[in-house]
Amino acid sequence: MNIRVNEEVVKALKENRPVVALESTIISHGMPYPQNVETALQVEKIVRDNGAVPATIGIIDGVGVVGMKPEEIEEFGKRGMSIPKVSRRDLPVIFAEKSWGATTVATTMILAAKAGVEFFVTGGIGGVHRGAETTFDVSADLEELARTNVTVICAGAKAILDLPKTLEVLETKGVPVLGYRTKELPAFYTRTSGLKVDYALKDAEDAASIVKAKRDFGLDGGILITNPIPEEFSMDPAEINAAIDRALQEMDEKGIKGKECTPFLLAKVAEITGGDSLNSNIRLVFNNAALGAQIAAAYCRL
Repeated sequence: MNIRVNEEVVKALKENRPVVALESTIISHGMPYPQNVETALQVEKIVRDNGAVPATIGIIDGVGVVGMKPEEIEEFGKRGMSIPKVSRRDLPVIFAEKSWGATTVATTMILAAKAGVEFFVTGGIGGVHRGAETTFDVSADLEELARTNVTVICAGAKAILDLPKTLEVLETKGVPVLGYRTKELPAFYTRTSGLKVDYALKDAEDAASIVKAKRDFGLDGGILITNPIPEEFSMDPAEINAAIDRALQEMDEKGIKGKECTPFLLAKVAEITGGDSLNSNIRLVFNNAALGAQIAAAYCRL
């Protein structure tokens, strides 16, 4: 199997201690070096501070690595966007060519599941892109949530997406969408979207019990736990939506399509907001890392 699992992660899983998976696209495509490496290592520290073992996932020389070493994270940060984003369809090529690859939500879920890691923390998932009724641009993340047994903790779907359509697809795929202490779907940069989640969680124990109930019943597929960005880092909805509209217009003018859309839009929104959106992005990931570790720890106690 094209996978290498960190010894610390293997030991923790054998001893029924909590492990939290982390993606590598946020390192290679999320922000410039060295901020990307500093952020990735800080996320790992937050996971540890909240009682779990971090497992940053990436592909190195054609091998899926579950639990990257600090020096590997450093190299990911230095190589940056020269490392291709890898989704499910890309895995056979990356493995065969023994290339490096940055794992998206979908591929992080696949590799986490292969290693036996239940919980995965990210910023926001991909979803249905605006205008998908004509472009059919729907992220593979949604299909992965439908088929792979990993619980994803995030701040909702990325705000650059069509959130109502994204929720509709998740419902069709049978993916439970839960809100952490909220009845409303958070919208990544902001705490609210006007859309309802399936269930409002009371605490980490509540979340863990729902995950266990799904696994005990043998019901395949993921669970999406949405965690609102902390209020002090939430952006003004009018400001962020105006920035997204400008970024979408420029993307269309430049003819950018497919998996290049999200990195372009996030970078352009950060540029338009003078870096405010990037700071919010980092803070929401920190917040999700703490919650993910707490839920993983609660799950191990059941």
